[in-house]
Amino acid sequence: MQRNLLLIVILTAFAAVTIIYDAQPAEEIRVWGGKVEDFKDSDGRVWHGGQNEKKDWGGWIEKLPRVAEVRNLTKDAEKLAKKEGYDTDLFYAVSWAAFPDTVKMDLNTGKGIFNVTYLVGEHWSPNNRGFDIIIEDEIVEEEYVTPGKDEIDIKRYEGIEVKDKVMNLEFAGNPDTGAGDLNAMFSGIEVIPALAVDPQQKLTTTWGALKLMREN
Repeated sequence: MQRNLLLIVILTAFAAVTIIYDAQPAEEIRVWGGKVEDFKDSDGRVWHGGQNEKKDWGGWIEKLPRVAEVRNLTKDAEKLAKKEGYDTDLFYAVSWAAFPDTVKMDLNTGKGIFNVTYLVGEHWSPNNRGFDIIIEDEIVEEEYVTPGKDEIDIKRYEGIEVKDKVMNLEFAGNPDTGAGDLNAMFSGIEVIPALAVDPQQKLTTTWGALKLMREN
């Protein structure tokens, strides 16, 4: 009897700590490349400057990315941005690295499951820039090749799990693409929590399990 009571107390304490820990909200983070200043888009969403490091939201790591400007966008690029719900401003600059350097970002997302959207505008290397897109040490897009000059691309990756509260991203040139330009880059990164933890539901489940233990 005493043993069961002690086990219940221990499990209850553990459950309480777990609930408090998991209840910490996962963060929604947006970054735009090639910029130091933040940008508020037409929907009121804030995009942090990708040329920053060690900010509350995160920043670049290891080496400051280089900067390039996309001077023009094709009409089709503008239509695609509008269709997908993004301001064209987000595609007019990039953070990039001269191969074999890579672009690395850490985002302080918190724990959770996330959907990640990668945005890019090509400033000069039409269909000839090849690299891997890596999130949480997993290649989510292998041998990616950017679109034509003045065009844009939008790629989405769902169900990315972060266990240590920091999402790691890397864009690394890959010779296997056969592209002549291996200088990896990004124009925008959008990270949205995909799975929220309901503390009340977890508490109910925990107490149900403890009740079952007492009955047995």
